[in-house]
Amino acid sequence: MPVISVITPVHRPSMPFLAEAHASLAAQELPAGWTWEWLVQEDGETGLLDAALPRDERIRPGTGRPGGPGVARMLALARSSGSLIKALDADDLLAPGVLGRDIAALEDPVIGWTSSSVLDLLPDGTKVGFDSDPAEGPIERGAILRYWRENGYLSSVVAGTLCIRRGLLLELGGWMALPASEDTGLVLAANACADGYFLATCGMYYRKWPGQVTKSAAHNDDGERLARMKLIGERAEIMLARRASGTS
Repeated sequence: MPVISVITPVHRPSMPFLAEAHASLAAQELPAGWTWEWLVQEDGETGLLDAALPRDERIRPGTGRPGGPGVARMLALARSSGSLIKALDADDLLAPGVLGRDIAALEDPVIGWTSSSVLDLLPDGTKVGFDSDPAEGPIERGAILRYWRENGYLSSVVAGTLCIRRGLLLELGGWMALPASEDTGLVLAANACADGYFLATCGMYYRKWPGQVTKSAAHNDDGERLARMKLIGERAEIMLARRASGTS
């Protein structure tokens, strides 16, 4: 039976949202014969993870040494069995039908990964969209990197919606060894090495709340952020050039 592995890193502040994340996953309708597994990986070990999760035999909880979300994702990947790997942050929600749309898009052997439109989920429950999404359809190799160069290190897709073939993910080395932006680094690397597909139907509700990691001072330190962005771009540029020359 084909499996799509949903990988979720979690730290203490985001644990209260796990039940809602699970509910959004359990509500997904998959193509005939498919199933999902949910790899929930705590960054460190608090002893709170099992109590925070609902009873579901498809959940695979795990803990490990603290190392940030990139390390947690990689430890979860090591325990996964799916041919497709789907990202889901602990405080976000999958929109209805997104896993089915990811799977359908990846039936095309040319497509290596997918990304989806996102709605911000505000504290009062309202949802707000964006007006700068790509059009529905294929994303050619290097397109996100070009946008990145031209728009001050901004990605044209939301990294948290990524669904990627397992083989491609392993070939790229997984998530980058960075304290933040590791998922953005993976998206740019994937785009440098394989065509993708953008799904214009909303695939994720991106929760806005005071404790989210992307709002922290450490995440947004100007000096560190610039260093991360330059490294992410440099890596993707090298990958793209090598693919274009046929050397990798």
